[in-house]
Amino acid sequence: MAIAQSQPPAASPAAPAKPPSRAQQLMGDIAPKLAELTDEVLFGDVWARPGLSQRDRSLVTVSALIAMNRPDQLRSHIARARQNGVTETEIVEAITQLAFYAGWPNAITAVGVAREVFKAK
Repeated sequence: MAIAQSQPPAASPAAPAKPPSRAQQLMGDIAPKLAELTDEVLFGDVWARPGLSQRDRSLVTVSALIAMNRPDQLRSHIARARQNGVTETEIVEAITQLAFYAGWPNAITAVGVAREVFKAK
């Protein structure tokens, strides 16, 4: 009598690999938990809340980054704001408004960042 040999179950086809998020690209190798929180909590929850539109969230975020003089983060958020429907004119108006509330140097820095982002489109 032959003994039946068990064979491992057939491997299921692998799901297509999801490309790494921007957060994973920027910091996933050094700070994987921060990248995960960025993806799941910040963009997956906070940015998805219904109380403000994506457009309004972008304008608020751009304004906060200008006020705090954070040009590295401002670049990507100006580009995101444009994708979310904020016009170049509105961004420039926000910068002008913020010059009086957040400081002239912050506004001048923001103008340079905006120029770079607008040219790259």
